[in-house]
Amino acid sequence: MISVNNVSKYFGDFRAVNDISFVIRRGEITGLLGPNGAGKTTTLRMLTCYLPPDGGRISVGGRLVDREPLEVKRMIGYLPESAPLYGDMMVRDYLSYIGRLRGVNDDTRGLRDIAEMCGIGEVMHKNIGELSKGYRQRVGLAHAMIHDPEILILDEPTSGLDPNQIVEIRRLVKEIGKRKTVVLSTHILSEVEATCDRVIIIDHGVIVADSRTAELKSAAGGGMRLIVRAGGADSASFASGLAGVPGVKTVERLDDAEGLAAASVRGEEDVDIRPGVFAAVRDSGWALYEMTTERETLEHVFRRLTRGGDDEL
Repeated sequence: MISVNNVSKYFGDFRAVNDISFVIRRGEITGLLGPNGAGKTTTLRMLTCYLPPDGGRISVGGRLVDREPLEVKRMIGYLPESAPLYGDMMVRDYLSYIGRLRGVNDDTRGLRDIAEMCGIGEVMHKNIGELSKGYRQRVGLAHAMIHDPEILILDEPTSGLDPNQIVEIRRLVKEIGKRKTVVLSTHILSEVEATCDRVIIIDHGVIVADSRTAELKSAAGGGMRLIVRAGGADSASFASGLAGVPGVKTVERLDDAEGLAAASVRGEEDVDIRPGVFAAVRDSGWALYEMTTERETLEHVFRRLTRGGDDEL
């Protein structure tokens, strides 16, 4: 559906995207994940024909973005981070207007269907400027979907929303993903875990991971990870003591609201480090308050792959 081959993009001497390649298949919800400034938005703007690539080739549905941009745009619905809406128009009038621009008949039933899908039926009569940010994001989604595109591209769709609004937008994206190919750009890790089938991680314009979400966490997880909290030790000596346990690979110091020494401890593959960690705490005369197994999350993988990795001792 989407094929990106050795694509680069420059802004002056700065290389925002550096020779990236990936393929997104029909029906996938793919998360494009990376820290701020990693090149996510630049990549999406090239996919949607808003920016030309300076090198490489991008095709969407078999059409090259630099040769057939109008045909590509007809296949894509694009929601940028700040949805460009007209605040002084009623939602119904706005969507009807966008539909006509997209060559869609001004059909009341069609508007009703898109309103129901995006959960904006109750605000169709209101001015866009009167809506909460959550509802404006929903209107932006309706805008992107008004012409029934095969591909939906969303840039930071939950940015600035409250927790309830975030849950609703995630639910909506997953529902849409049952019928369309979705590319979701974000730097919010929980967003990808909750929504996406697959994740592409980009850092400094380079792809550093591309895998199914569950497989990426499993493959990059390594050995056992523990959260350990103890009293009677300062942070530095506690971390050093745990780092000397046989089988321990890394130790990351953690803040603790109760003033205890705390650390995240990761072991080598296939090594149970719990007995050794317990013995190290006991033999040092510290009081063990907690030792729990920590589930490997996308956050741990992300930090390691984007040069913010675990603090190794």
